[in-house]
Order: sequence, then C-alpha cells, then structure tokens
Amino acid sequence: MAHPNDQLIERFYTAFNAGDGDTMAACYAPEVRFSDPVFPDLRGSRAGAMWKMLTSVPGDLRIELREHQAEEATGSAHWVAYYTFTETGRPVVNDIQASFRFRDGLIVEHRDEFNFHAWARQALGPVGLLLGWTPIVRSAVRKKAGGKLEEYTAAS
Repeated sequence: MAHPNDQLIERFYTAFNAGDGDTMAACYAPEVRFSDPVFPDLRGSRAGAMWKMLTSVPGDLRIELREHQAEEATGSAHWVAYYTFTETGRPVVNDIQASFRFRDGLIVEHRDEFNFHAWARQALGPVGLLLGWTPIVRSAVRKKAGGKLEEYTAAS
C-alpha cells in the first residue's frame, strides 16, 4: 500500500490536471515554502494562491504525473506540463522534477526544478532561444509573474 504522503502527491497532481487550485492549496501546510525558477520564494498562502491563479486561467493545460514516491518526511515527483503559453500562443512541454518535505500529512516544502532556458525557448520563441539563458530574461519573467500573482491575490 502506498504511503499517505505518496497519495498526497497523487491528489495534488490529479487536482492540477483537473484545474482545481483549491484542492492543490489544501495539500499545503499553512507555513509551506514553494520555489521554482519563475517563483523562487513563495511562502504560506501565496504558494496556494499561485496554483489557484494558474488553474483559473482558461486554456489547454494537461498534467502528466510520470513518477512519484514518498515516505514519512520526504518525497519526489517527475511531472510534465503541456499547455499553450497565453502571452505568445506558443505550445510548451515543461519537464519538471519536484521534491517535497511533509509534516502532519501536508506539504511543508515544495521545490520544482526545470530547465528555464528550454522553457523560455518554447514559451517566448526567438527571444527565449537567444536570451533565455540570461539573468535579464529570467528576471523579467519573474517580475511579470510576480506582478500577476500580486494582482490575483489583491482581487481574491
């Protein structure tokens, strides 16, 4: 039988694929810390708000959970997101490795890692191809994404 934290990972990504940001946020402990190349340091309710924001956007998002495992304190997942980047209309296939820490049946730390340059090439096209590896593009993407999250949380 799978560990309850392994089932928590499944619930999280099943909700993501269904566009259910509320269920995703409910998998997080109140003091959760989330990071990825675009959102490098989200804490507490901002982490759940990010998923709610991302799942509230109409589109063609599909999530494939390829592998996952968890024990009492830690876990990992390999997942792939397929979607159209709304700002450019370009298709994206983002291959992501996630690591988790758990406490009391909830996620207290979630770190997603992916190749930002590969993502930028797909999402941004020629600009991403030529400049996606630079700190300038990464910073601009982070700033824009952070601004959208601020707008979303202010309106919620």
